[in-house]
Amino acid sequence: MINKCILTNKLANNGYSVSHSQVKTKKIQHLNLQTKKIWSTKQKRWIKIKVSTKAIKSLHKFKI
Repeated sequence: MINKCILTNKLANNGYSVSHSQVKTKKIQHLNLQTKKIWSTKQKRWIKIKVSTKAIKSLHKFKI
């Protein structure tokens, strides 16, 4: 399964790790994904979702 936030659709970010001598090596900046159990008002049950920590802070904005 891909590491992606269910609510915001964020993915990992590509970048470079730069040393003191300016040698660049590729690196991936992963998301801070957490498994969260939330109450779904539409389905009337608890559901488990993988969300980023930024989405957890603004969880009240999303209608699930």
